[in-house]
Amino acid sequence: MLYAGLDLSRQRLDVHVLDENGRTIEVTAVRPDADALRTLAAHVLRQGQEVSAAIESMTGARFVHDTLEFAGWDVEIADAAKIDAWVLAELARRELVPAIWLPDPAIRAERERARFRLHLVHHRTALKNRIHATLMTFGQPVAVADLFGVAGRELLAGLALPEPWTATLSTSLRMVDQLGAEIDACERDLRNLGVDHPSIPLLLTVPGIGPVLAYTIASEIGDIGRFASPKKLTGYTGLCPIVRQSGNRDVRGPLAKNGPKYLRWALIEAATHAARDAHYRERYERTKQRLGRQRGARSPGSTSRASSPKPSGTSSPRTNPSRRQGPHSFWSPDDPPWNWAAGAASHQTLSFSQKAIER
Repeated sequence: MLYAGLDLSRQRLDVHVLDENGRTIEVTAVRPDADALRTLAAHVLRQGQEVSAAIESMTGARFVHDTLEFAGWDVEIADAAKIDAWVLAELARRELVPAIWLPDPAIRAERERARFRLHLVHHRTALKNRIHATLMTFGQPVAVADLFGVAGRELLAGLALPEPWTATLSTSLRMVDQLGAEIDACERDLRNLGVDHPSIPLLLTVPGIGPVLAYTIASEIGDIGRFASPKKLTGYTGLCPIVRQSGNRDVRGPLAKNGPKYLRWALIEAATHAARDAHYRERYERTKQRLGRQRGARSPGSTSRASSPKPSGTSSPRTNPSRRQGPHSFWSPDDPPWNWAAGAASHQTLSFSQKAIER
């Protein structure tokens, strides 16, 4: 058995081949096109041994994977970054490649259909935003709810803008209509293709998920059996917050945002639509009340943000009376004649007066 490490860049593919004892058999570089890859595969196979190869996950890695496997190699795509060909070859020899799951051609085709529709939607949204910016440039108010509906088109047709803005507005509207027709055609295809999909009928039972979102979610997840638990699937979406724990310290950060961005977009869109559903709205209110009771006031010596009475990034003199985030008091609470209400009002007046003097 021979083991090959493949380091792919835009113009070349570095190849490092080892034998079972770890000795270097060949070090070479080829262009990452179909002819050069087939020539490389045939050249290494002349050694009379099977070839197990590893390549890092990046753009173009799937093409190299498919071409070399068709030529007789066994290729894995490694979830690795910034490692050279020798390290990949050694990992393949020791069977330690952290291989990623590779979707089959059918799932890739499903993803391409859903992602291309989203690509067209982004282009149409950019054109609509440009039209709104043009109206703002010339101080034209938009008195209709939908600028691109019937009433909005009448408003746009009656505008008297100078050139070249009149021409660009007409071209933008024409392209919006063309993209709209293409998007409608894509959505019809997604609805028709989703009828026979094993997961889409189940996804359609979830409030907030329609045929298009169901097709997008199913294609981005692929084989759901590859996830050992629902927690693994949730982590794959990137919608979990970053958690850093050390001893008694528990810091919750923003969303991890790992995994496919298209899946994350579809799930957020579904959640936005589901929030209008009465069942989910009631659950949201119950969860908010429950978390509010659990947090309560910050306990002495606690360093967890989860126990803070206010979310991270917000502060007030009552919850966090630090010098930077809250005003400094000129009166001591231990003073017997101290009146908190009067003192606070006087302090506020004094603060404003000082600011006026400083100015």
